[in-house]
Amino acid sequence: MTVATPKMLGQPIKRREDPRLITGSSTYVDDLQLPGLAHLIFVRSPHGHARVNGIDTAAALGVPGVLAVLTAKDLEGSTTGPLPYEFAFDPFSDVKNMERGPLATDKVRYVGDPVAAVIAETRYAARDAAALVEVDYEPLPAAVVDPEAGLAPGAPLLYEEFGTNLGHTQDRKVGDPDAAFANAERVVKLRVVNQRVFAVAMETRGCVTDWRPGRPGDSGELTMWSSTQIPHGLKTKLAVLLGVPENKVRVIAPEVGGGFGNKVDVSPEETLAAIAAMRLSRPVKWSETRSENFQAAMQGRGQVDIVEAAITGDGRVTAIHVDAICDIGGYYQYLSPLMGMLTGMMMPGPYDIPNIHFTLKGVLTNKTPVGAYRGAGRPEATYLLECLMDKIGHELGKDPAEIRRINFIPPEKFPYSNGLGANYDTGEYVKALDKALEVSGYRQLREEQQTARAQGKLMGIGLAAYVEICGFGPWESATVRVEPSGKVMVHTGTSPHGQGTETSMAQIVADSLGVGIDDIVVLHGDTAMTQSGIGTFGSRSAAVGGGAMVMAVDQVRDKAVRIAAHLLEAAPDDVERSNGTFAVRGAAGKAVTLGEIAAAAYGGNVPTGDEPGLESTRFFKPDDSVFPFGVHVAVVDIDPDTGRVTLRRFIAVDDVGNVINPLLLDGQRHGGIVQGVAQALCEEVVYDESGQLVSGTLNDYSVPTAHMMPMFELDRTVTTTDRNPLGVKGVGEAGTIGSTPTLRSAVVDALLPLGIQDFDMPATSVRVWKAIRAASGSNGQA
Repeated sequence: MTVATPKMLGQPIKRREDPRLITGSSTYVDDLQLPGLAHLIFVRSPHGHARVNGIDTAAALGVPGVLAVLTAKDLEGSTTGPLPYEFAFDPFSDVKNMERGPLATDKVRYVGDPVAAVIAETRYAARDAAALVEVDYEPLPAAVVDPEAGLAPGAPLLYEEFGTNLGHTQDRKVGDPDAAFANAERVVKLRVVNQRVFAVAMETRGCVTDWRPGRPGDSGELTMWSSTQIPHGLKTKLAVLLGVPENKVRVIAPEVGGGFGNKVDVSPEETLAAIAAMRLSRPVKWSETRSENFQAAMQGRGQVDIVEAAITGDGRVTAIHVDAICDIGGYYQYLSPLMGMLTGMMMPGPYDIPNIHFTLKGVLTNKTPVGAYRGAGRPEATYLLECLMDKIGHELGKDPAEIRRINFIPPEKFPYSNGLGANYDTGEYVKALDKALEVSGYRQLREEQQTARAQGKLMGIGLAAYVEICGFGPWESATVRVEPSGKVMVHTGTSPHGQGTETSMAQIVADSLGVGIDDIVVLHGDTAMTQSGIGTFGSRSAAVGGGAMVMAVDQVRDKAVRIAAHLLEAAPDDVERSNGTFAVRGAAGKAVTLGEIAAAAYGGNVPTGDEPGLESTRFFKPDDSVFPFGVHVAVVDIDPDTGRVTLRRFIAVDDVGNVINPLLLDGQRHGGIVQGVAQALCEEVVYDESGQLVSGTLNDYSVPTAHMMPMFELDRTVTTTDRNPLGVKGVGEAGTIGSTPTLRSAVVDALLPLGIQDFDMPATSVRVWKAIRAASGSNGQA
């Protein structure tokens, strides 16, 4: 078969999802209204660390419209075990097995820890009643807020039965780092802090749960609409937790207003909403407020890294030793333990470092549990490595670009095993570096900087390189069905929430079948319609979900060719697809449309050996992950009188392999860069010494705004991969991973003339101003 239809792959098709999203005609969880809908409100701890001596619910139960008030004691026997968390990806040591239910029992361990739940006819009644629940708290005299202090002898304990706040450890070595340090020409040391941040998705978390009791002796049916990134995973975990047969559980992710990893979870709130619906035999809605989201939704980052590097005189790194101290929060929550592990897995980054020693300490603190946040462990690895590369350049007096160049893994070493579980597919890092230097006009920028410094101005040029692991398996599914009319219905096991997957998947299908993109409908997020799937996280939709889609649509196409050949009385090899028809090569007018082929398929008029129908479901299991990479450059100006950092330019050169849709690609890069810049310049979750959340509202937590950002200058190189049929690598997290260290690099570069070589994020005006004052000998007081 030959193809003469214009290609859809690689074209900047506008997102097909956008009209319904920007006109407000979409349906989110909080839009759902079911007959008899009740409302769920949580009573949350106002203390960071306290014992719970008792809970009095009598007054709350007396509020008109209240249906139930539940405490941990009321939930005994409601689940088959504790809430799930994941330790399966990699070996850990000294693991503490903390069992957590939907509500706190005898102790609360962070502000926002749920202690009771009120279900009422209206949201207002539930809120009024929640305010009347009396909890007898015994505040404990101290809280663990600093993870390093939490490891010190005599620190207050979150779990007395463990005798320590150390939740788990990991110790991994590659090569002989001890010998490399012993023989090092020089050792460079630094300590970096990756502060906690909120995900701040536009839509907070929420769910609506409906329970339909079964006949005597038969299980009922549970349906949950959830703002989740993993509907199939949530379905499986809920079925196990609640003791309901999995084929009687249905999870639907309607429109999801952003996730950033924060909604890869099986949360206490979702679990309790299901329990409440089952007890009351009526639908129950839980919709999170923004302040509640800040208190209780998993937070991102939270890592302190103590770094040492053995280097040669020219700046080549021969060994690296990293002690990573991960701030886990009060409990393990789903993916919490994996964040530090992913940092260790990507420890050498794009650099050819033969000797590595990585130690990890997961520390329990009186804070909200951490979880995945755009990059999930990989940004922390990139950040510490890029801070290190800058430090080496500063100490040796060498250009930071050249320090990176001499340490890059050369192309001839790929595929490259870093010894820590990551097997890089392909990479040409020098090419990306050279492109970034060219696009930014790096040499001219350095000349401009010299002039600015001579005038007393603080101009900084930042640079960072990254490689990330993404496209996680273990598999993904896709179904392609041509309807009898010739229209195409597609199901993907991924669960998009802003990525544009409905558009990119339609492009893949249109390219293979030669149909118009408007003839294709892409469905997702409903476990009753798409029977199998893993979800959307870790930049996996195109690399893994797209691979499954290629396999399914190609199987449908090949069958369509065979049916066309059967109808046209020709050999399949003589059939070509052109302009929406399947025609016999060289035989004018001898052609059939996809609709005619489908009609024959469903009418049973198929070749011998083929079944009726025209559809395929396929599962794609990649052999390994994929590894996009890139180099980012930033230019900042700092006002020495106020400390204000102005981002003047941002240049990103990313390599994500082949590109399905450059418009979607740039949209993902824009969003990622903004989030990474925000962590570097303004975002920080702050707790005081008693565990109180100080940055608990949008009045106190600074999110980025458009005026902070310049027009991004985007370019790319293309290094394909053979680990999926499309040769794509994933881009959802690239902007965030690369931009944060780039901004920090630029800020430090601007401050170098003042003798400042280290600076922890965020570079707020106050922090920068204080650093400038301290460097000039002032006390930093206004």
